[in-house]
Amino acid sequence: MGSFILKTDAANKVLNIELEGSFSQEDGLRSISAYQDTIAPINTQEYNLNIDCKKLNVTAPEIVPLLEGCLALFKKDGYKKIVLTLENNSILKMQLSRLGRAVGLDNLEIISTVTT
Repeated sequence: MGSFILKTDAANKVLNIELEGSFSQEDGLRSISAYQDTIAPINTQEYNLNIDCKKLNVTAPEIVPLLEGCLALFKKDGYKKIVLTLENNSILKMQLSRLGRAVGLDNLEIISTVTT
């Protein structure tokens, strides 16, 4: 089961999202609904979007279209910069990079951290 935490840092104009686990279709739809409620009062074009994917599992093939839809939504919302932080997971990094390119996210940065 996938979980998510959304936190708006209005002082620094950053929306922080933390993702964990494996998302089902239902988890994904719940997270999109919560995301839309969270961004309603802010001007996303003034914000950076930081997504912590360190505890996120590689996305199952049937969920990839939903993930791609989320990235397209982030593009539409017009963030100044989108940063995805991963733990040293080359498969997830390739998957997210490919989907980011597919939706035309030019302001996407993917950072890999190594924990020991």
